[in-house]
Amino acid sequence: MNRDRIVGSAKQVKGAIEQVTGRILGDSKLCADGMKDEADGKVQNSIGGLKDALKK
Repeated sequence: MNRDRIVGSAKQVKGAIEQVTGRILGDSKLCADGMKDEADGKVQNSIGGLKDALKK
C-alpha cells in the first residue's frame, strides 16, 4: 500500500465527515466541499491502486 492510497482514503473520510456536518448544520458550502474532498480522495486512492498494480 503506497502513500497515495493512504492519503486518498483519509480524504474520503474527511469528505464524508464534512458532508454530514454540512447537512446537520444546513451549510451547503461545507457539504459541497465535503463532496469535492471525497471525490478527490477516491481519485487519489484509485491512482495509488493503479501504481500498486503496475509494481506487481
